[in-house]
Amino acid sequence: MMNGQRGSLLRMVALALLWGSAFLWIKVALGSGLTPFQIAFVRSALGAAVLLALARAARQRLPRDPSTWGHLAVAAFFCNALPFLLFGIGERTVDSGPAGALHATTPLWAVVIGAAIGTERRIGPVRIGGLLLGFGGVLVMSAPWQDASLPVGGALTLLAAAASYAVGFAYMARRLTGRGIEPLALAAAQLLAATVLAVPGLWAEGAGLTLPGDLGPGAVLAVLVLGVFSTGFTFYLNYRLIADEGATSAATVGYLLPVVSVALGALVLDEAVGPRVLAGAAVVLLGVAATRRRTAAAAPDPEPVRRAPAPHRSTKRTPAATPRTPPAGRAYQPQRIGPVSRRYVTPPRTGEPLARMHCSAASNQVDNGPA
Repeated sequence: MMNGQRGSLLRMVALALLWGSAFLWIKVALGSGLTPFQIAFVRSALGAAVLLALARAARQRLPRDPSTWGHLAVAAFFCNALPFLLFGIGERTVDSGPAGALHATTPLWAVVIGAAIGTERRIGPVRIGGLLLGFGGVLVMSAPWQDASLPVGGALTLLAAAASYAVGFAYMARRLTGRGIEPLALAAAQLLAATVLAVPGLWAEGAGLTLPGDLGPGAVLAVLVLGVFSTGFTFYLNYRLIADEGATSAATVGYLLPVVSVALGALVLDEAVGPRVLAGAAVVLLGVAATRRRTAAAAPDPEPVRRAPAPHRSTKRTPAATPRTPPAGRAYQPQRIGPVSRRYVTPPRTGEPLARMHCSAASNQVDNGPA
């Protein structure tokens, strides 16, 4: 038991370090002359290669249904291709630490989008207050009224990347859950689609895959770590963490990302971290925590599964019942009662129950909300 808990804790720490350090590696790659389009493409390609290898090792096959690939293309655009590109554009003017803190607003956008499309039907005053608090923290951190504020264009670009994640999560919850596809294969197919979507941007930018002449080993290391570890292996670690500890434990990693990004930016890149940035990041995290709070009154009650009432057994002796015989040329027909069905399996004999009960697949369906 202790070994399992220690393994889950190590995966949480590894996830926080790998995801939180992604903003550092993006900054290093940009400083070496790589463009945001190049970073997005290489990151997606390397992550897809890692997940394809892991899926093959686990004997998980990629989906073959064309409609599934169509939904994967939409999810890859909003969850990978677009935010990967926007992170590179935003970090041209914003330090890596504040970039990680702005990325932490994704759950806030998820609540807003969920309320807009109807998946978040019960938003109480605590969650509304969390939304206001979280976006207020963004204002405190960016401080557009001060001369030493974050560049507004870069901050808005990073907020758009966080909102893009929220749109992608909502779409995936509606279109890609419940299709019976293994998670590793689904993630590999999604990053593969993101790689294809990033190709037109390379040629539209004009640079293509032409690397700068002074590209040093630091930039190559940054891109490799960003694609292989901060993208590919984090998908796998997150999958394992959800399988072992549940989605709630996996979601707590998001609270550590701003801490890691701010700390690495200050220690490695010598970024200035003032009290305003720290206070704004803390307020954002408080707002996110409030929006994730679900009280027992706010949570929807699970729909009870209807079951057929047990047959009444009388203690009195009764004459043996005469079985009903179907008309000539007609077989016994199944009778449907709610989510439970009765089906004749053998011709009834005297004193034998006339039906065998079995649960319908409809009683096991779960309505999954947005991630």
